[in-house]
Amino acid sequence: MNALEWNRDLREPVEAINQREQGLIDRPDRAKATVTLPELRKGNIGLVVATQIARFVAPGNKLPGWHSPQQAWAQTQGQLAWYKAMEACGEMVQVNNLKTLEDHLVLWNDGTPNAHKPVGYILSLEGADSIVDISYLETAYQSGLRAVGPAHYGPGRYAQGTDAIGFMGETGHALLREMERLNIILDATHLCDDSFWEALDHFNGHVWASHNNCRALVNHNRQYSDEQIKALIGRGAVIGAALDAWMMVPGWERGVSTPIGMNCNLEVAVNHIDHICQLAGNTLHVGMGTDLDGAFGREQCPYDLETISDLQKFITLFEKRGYNQLDIENMMHGNWLRFLRKAWA
Repeated sequence: MNALEWNRDLREPVEAINQREQGLIDRPDRAKATVTLPELRKGNIGLVVATQIARFVAPGNKLPGWHSPQQAWAQTQGQLAWYKAMEACGEMVQVNNLKTLEDHLVLWNDGTPNAHKPVGYILSLEGADSIVDISYLETAYQSGLRAVGPAHYGPGRYAQGTDAIGFMGETGHALLREMERLNIILDATHLCDDSFWEALDHFNGHVWASHNNCRALVNHNRQYSDEQIKALIGRGAVIGAALDAWMMVPGWERGVSTPIGMNCNLEVAVNHIDHICQLAGNTLHVGMGTDLDGAFGREQCPYDLETISDLQKFITLFEKRGYNQLDIENMMHGNWLRFLRKAWA
C-alpha cells in the first residue's frame, strides 16, 4: 500500500521519502513516514509480515474500496508484483516454509552488517474480500500467501470486521476449511466479536493476531476483551502490539489529537503488552506488531518513535519493568519464531 498507493520507493532512506513529500496534503501522513527497508535494517528487523489488502464495497457501503471482488484481486496481485520486484533487486526475500525461515535466520545472525541483507517477508492478506471464490485461495497460497485475516473494517464477504457486527456464515466457514487444508495461519485481527468467536469455533489450525491491543485499556471493538485474549492464549496465539495512537490511548480524535498532547509514547504500548502478559502469566503470547505501514505516520504513533528502527527502545523499557533477558527476547522476536516453527514443522 505504501509503495503503490502512497507512491513511496521504500528502498530509499526515510528522510528522502519525507523530503520528497513536503507540501503534499492528499494524505495525513505525508512527510511523516516511519517505515522503509533501510530503517528496518537499521533496527535489526530482518523479518516482517507483509500485507496484501484490497476491500470490496457493496453499493451503500461508504468505506473506500473496490466495486467488485475481481478488481480487489487485481489490486492484491499488483501488491504481490511489487514484493516480487523487491526480490528481483535483492531488497527482500519471501519466507514461506521452515527451510526458508531457518536459512534467513542464519543469514541475519551471521555477524555481518545488515545494510545489504534482504528483508524477509511473510505474505499475509488483510481482509479476504479479494478471494473471488475459494479456488483463488490455493492460487494465492502457491504465490506464497501464509496468513489470512478474513475481515478488515466494516462488513466483508467472508466475515465482519471492525465497527461491524454479525457472523461469518457458510461462505466464511468454507474459507476457514480451505485455510486449514492449506495450513494458512488465521489472523484474528479486525474480526468483530461475533465473527471472532465463530472463527475460533470453526478453525482448528494455527491462530495469531498480527496487530491488536487491549480493550481493558482502550474501550473500542477494535481491541480485544480480556476474554478474547485468554481464548487466543489458549490457542497458542501470539498477539502483536499495535502502535497506532488511537488504539493505544483512550479518547484519541483523528486529525485533532497529537501524540504529545495525549501523552502517547512507547511506555503506553508496554502497558498493553504487560496486560496480556499478566493475563497469560508469562511472556509467551506477545510480540511486536506495530502496524506502522498502516496508513499513518508520526502524526499518529508514539511521540518517542521517529522510525521503525526505534523498536529497539522497547528493550530498555522492558528492562525497567523488570522483565529478564529471556522475557525480552520472547517479546522482541522469539515468540513469533517459535510460533512459525511450530506452524511450519
